[in-house]
Amino acid sequence: MTYALVLVVGAAAGVVSGIVGTGATVILLPVLVFAFGPLEAVPIMAIVALMSNLAKITAWWREVDWRATAAYALGGIPGAALGAHTLLNLPPSVIDLALGAFFLAMIPGRRWLAARDYRIGIGTLVPAGFAIGFLAGIVVSTGPLSVPLFSAYGLAKGAFIATEAAGSLALHLSKAATFRTLGALPADIIVKGLISGAAVMAGTYIARLLVERLRLATFQNLLDGVMLISGATLIWDGLR
Repeated sequence: MTYALVLVVGAAAGVVSGIVGTGATVILLPVLVFAFGPLEAVPIMAIVALMSNLAKITAWWREVDWRATAAYALGGIPGAALGAHTLLNLPPSVIDLALGAFFLAMIPGRRWLAARDYRIGIGTLVPAGFAIGFLAGIVVSTGPLSVPLFSAYGLAKGAFIATEAAGSLALHLSKAATFRTLGALPADIIVKGLISGAAVMAGTYIARLLVERLRLATFQNLLDGVMLISGATLIWDGLR
């Protein structure tokens, strides 16, 4: 029953992530924490994130902005490795509370950034990638931050989804490699990650058929909703 729950929620998370460009980890993480505990959930989610981003890249391959991806990854790869080192030294309750608080804070934070409608250049993606990579190493998902970042660079729809996924893939590869080096990715964790990730990938490919039909306001409201529910759930779990 535990794996059935993970598969069902994982497929739903893949659909949402495939539509709004982010959200798979936000939706699936509370279920993984419930099923396997926070210390296992984070490295499992690192594998899921790899598979989710790979699915989005392959679904929108022709839309990827590789120049923006390279700049973002240049800062994000060392940032993610540093964040992963930091994460493994934190107690489980602190992880839950940090994850929940981060997601809740990003609801007004994302809207505040989007309301300014500013544009950034290629050079800004390097330091921004480092900062977001570091946070990704600690809090698992920083999609709510990378959404306004790549939007401010001028990407939208399929180009945004594919480029954000390609940049995030580099960050999560760095994070997974760090977990593996530090012994946080044993064989059973990898298997759990592959099972969960397969469900997310399936949902992502289904979302490819829907993404052009939704309005931007619907994307934003959907993202805020999943952040609210997941953030509150994680805080509740951390306070128990």
